Amino acid sequence: MTINKLAWRDLTPDTESYQQVFAQPDFASEDDTLLNGTQDRLLYALEQLLRPLSVSPFMLVKAPEETEYLQLLASTARELCPPVDQLTGVHYQIDRHHVTLQPASSQDDNFAGTGNILCADWVEAEQLFGCVRQFNGEVTLHSGLVHQANGGVLIVSLRTLLAQPLLWMRLKMIVAHQRFDWVAFDESRPLPVSVPSMPLSLKVMLVGERDSLADFQEMEPELTSNAIYSEFEDNFQVADAEDMQQWCRWIYQVAEYYQLPKPAADAWPIFIREAVRYTGDQDTLPLCPLWISRQLREAAAFTAESTFTAEQLQAMLAQREWREGFLAERIQDEILLEQILIETEGEQIGQINALSVVEFPGHPRAFGEPSRISCVVHIGDGEFTDIERKAELGGNIHAKGMMIMQAFLMTELELDQQIPFSASLTFEQSYSEVDGDSASLAELCALISALANAPINQSIAITGSVDQFGRVQPVGGLNEKIEGFFTICQQRGLTGSQGVIIPAANVRHLSLSQTLLQAVEAEQFFIWAVDDVTDALPLLTRLPWDGDGQTTLLQTIQERIAQANQPDARHRHPWPLRWLNGFGSN
Repeated sequence: MTINKLAWRDLTPDTESYQQVFAQPDFASEDDTLLNGTQDRLLYALEQLLRPLSVSPFMLVKAPEETEYLQLLASTARELCPPVDQLTGVHYQIDRHHVTLQPASSQDDNFAGTGNILCADWVEAEQLFGCVRQFNGEVTLHSGLVHQANGGVLIVSLRTLLAQPLLWMRLKMIVAHQRFDWVAFDESRPLPVSVPSMPLSLKVMLVGERDSLADFQEMEPELTSNAIYSEFEDNFQVADAEDMQQWCRWIYQVAEYYQLPKPAADAWPIFIREAVRYTGDQDTLPLCPLWISRQLREAAAFTAESTFTAEQLQAMLAQREWREGFLAERIQDEILLEQILIETEGEQIGQINALSVVEFPGHPRAFGEPSRISCVVHIGDGEFTDIERKAELGGNIHAKGMMIMQAFLMTELELDQQIPFSASLTFEQSYSEVDGDSASLAELCALISALANAPINQSIAITGSVDQFGRVQPVGGLNEKIEGFFTICQQRGLTGSQGVIIPAANVRHLSLSQTLLQAVEAEQFFIWAVDDVTDALPLLTRLPWDGDGQTTLLQTIQERIAQANQPDARHRHPWPLRWLNGFGSN
């Protein structure tokens, strides 16, 4: 049996080991190239693209199709690309209705370039390819992004080309033929003049999410297989002080790039705690520039300096939680006013507090909510009824979890015939669809409690899924789940016996609030990590699942089954017939 009562240090990422790193006055390095050290694969791919004789003129990058990512890639490419002195492009000479071209002689020429690196998250035809206009008999040529990036790199969001395939086909032909031909966008309205084609050397970086890349691969399988490929990595694994220093340097680079304040030495632990809540892993920190810049921008409102302190960061996070906490507070009020029935004291047979995460569409913050699961059993044919499934409120994954739970119980009981009880399980006061298997551990414990007639401690909530051998598996949303139950207990008053049971594999995902950490440290609230359902049952029922020389849950269930299988118990007359028989004997 493995029951690990967690200390408060287990509930938050380790930052004490890195105090020396945080105390550094500056995180600048000799190589301040953006993305250096955090996106080495992407940097190498960029270097391959920027070589004079690159493997392919096309590069595919898996990254969010947001302007910030495109600009970041463009800035990095500019740092990697050496300055170009040689002019590219041409100069168009327009004489009324006659257009000629000659090599560009200066940067002031209308279609001259020096190998610019440009980006666009959405483009239309004229913006990308330029256009020919005529007004009052005067003909003018307007350059597009392909002309402005001539000799350089054009970075484009994939979604704009997938949504406008004709743009992509023309762009592909320009890159392949290294020539730009002036054509009319509308076949019914030809160009007012004939414009000579111009030489155009261009490399193209296409940026998209996984779905966009998959659609593009289906459309261009050969080009995709030959293009240079890389990814913007979302997260960074931290194993030692050097890794932590590298991540802190990335935060500094993002802050300097957007001209935002940086964390002071005492603010790093809180910043990292929030980062771990975002990634969901104590050893993994985010690289997402959107998330990082959001934290820095909001913290900037609390300081006039170039850095922000722990107190200022904590104030910002508390203000954000309050600002986004309306829905969570309303549900907590419903529980505290007993409109939603959740017991946090006493004992009940076949009733348990499970934990769930609530995510409302259009609401920015997920929050935890306890759910009451109940189970009743009666003499029957062994059917285990999932009420959510019967009412068409249970999803396929939830149904799978129910069947796995039943398989474990049937195996443990070692019966040579069907169990003589039927059972029904449900989420009480749940009126929307339930899916996922994160409540299967709670459901199994409620079922065992009902079969053994053993009460469950209502001051303890539980989350986790189980396999067919009873092993507890990790689930998502741990921080929100634990904090949701803790808030209810705290509002009602902490008794020193309340707590939460979680899978041991989920310990590395914890990054809990300071208030909860203080309650655990003061032993007013507890968190236990378990590896098996047999580890959770003694905490909930004060009885072991199995063992020698003691009353166990397994023994109690087997005795109850044996009693139910006795002929008298199975075929006893209904009470009205027994009453009539007794009346007739008089």
